[in-house]
This record gives sequence, structure tokens and C-alpha cells, in this order.
Amino acid sequence: MNQQTLSIVIPAYNEGKTIHLILDKVKAVQLIGGIAKEVIIVNDYSKDNTEEAIMAYQQANPDLPINYYKHEKNQGKGAALHTGIAKATGDYVIIQDADLEYDPQEYNLLLKPILDGFADVVYGSRLIGGRPHRILFFWHTIGNKFLTFLSNFFADLNLTDMETCYKLFKREIIQSIPLKEKRFGFEPEVTAKIARVKDIRIYEVGISYYGRTYAEGKKINWKDGFRAIYCIFRYNLFR
Repeated sequence: MNQQTLSIVIPAYNEGKTIHLILDKVKAVQLIGGIAKEVIIVNDYSKDNTEEAIMAYQQANPDLPINYYKHEKNQGKGAALHTGIAKATGDYVIIQDADLEYDPQEYNLLLKPILDGFADVVYGSRLIGGRPHRILFFWHTIGNKFLTFLSNFFADLNLTDMETCYKLFKREIIQSIPLKEKRFGFEPEVTAKIARVKDIRIYEVGISYYGRTYAEGKKINWKDGFRAIYCIFRYNLFR
């Protein structure tokens, strides 16, 4: 039997100070079932030393397969994900932010329902389970729950955390979906379109969350929330 591979897509924008830390965590995780790793980093025209940090890491860690791509102008997180997903060659694809809010050791939690033959897509929810969660931003949490509710209402799902970064897909499924949103509208768009795939099996598992403050580099804001509402209506009602 051929060895299976997990493609780990990492969009990066001005993450020069921390990109090596998340790559260390990705390198350290041992995937269940002997699954190999394919790391795909897409630099969305960072203005800091992100590229230099990635190049230095590649040279120092030749045993971690890293495929590096960059945009010639800033296009947004969604656009970086489009590039990374298109370049993926693994059996499965997972989204990994370049910051330290999510723990790669939990990839196996998301892989298990797929490897056990139950799921085609697995979301990692920050709002269920007994894993650690940093306490931050009441209104951000309320907004997230509202967006998840609205998405569920139109997509006929019962997710608890639509906006989570950790989404794992069978590669052929995610690559078959035409994606348009170039910034933070990726989450509601991909959820709406995944929900319409015939006989799709979507699962959800609890994960931990080590959230950042805005001073620590968090990028999403209230404008992105309004864009998410627009995307929920657009991709659910106007197909």
C-alpha cells in the first residue's frame, strides 16, 4: 500500500518572528497511520522577513518537506489558501495558520474520523470538548457564534465553530470546489459549498485554542465579520 500524505497549507503574512515556531510544531507531530507530511507555505507578500525566515528554516531542516510559494502582491488569506490548496498533492489537506493559536499535535484528532472511514471533511471546533482555551474577547465570541448560527441556518448544518482555522478535507473534494473569496470570507464560502456536495460526510472534533490579542498580531476585525455575513448570504442563497 502506498504511503498516504497530509498536505498542510500555511498562509503567511508578516509572520517572520513566529513562522519557525509553528514549523517546529508541525515537524514534531507524528501522524497516525504512518501518514507523511507535505508542508505548503504561501507568503502573501509579507513586508517583514517572513521569506528569509522560511528560507533559513528550509536550509536548517531538510528532512521536513516544505514547498514555498509567494504572491507578488498582497491578496489576502483566502487567496493564499487558494494557491496552497491548488498546489497540494497529498491525500488530505488541512489549513494551518502561521501563528501559534492552533496546535499541530491535534492533527490526529481530525484525521481519525477520516481514517476510520466515517468522514470526508472534519472541522476542529474551539467551542466543544475539554481542551485548553485562552479566554479572550466576549464580543468576538458572540460574533463567531452568530456567524456559525447563520451559516448553519442556510447550509442546514449543526456546526459549533464555522470560523475555525482547522478544517481537514479529502484533497479531491476541496480541489473540486471553485473558491472565490480572497480574504477572510474563505470560511463561510467553503462551508456553504462543502455542504452542497452530494453525500458529503462532515464531522467535528473538539480542539484547543491559544488565541492572540491584537497587540500580539491578531488580524481579523469587525469588518471581516460583516464580510462573513455577506458571504453566508451570497454563497448559500445566490449560488
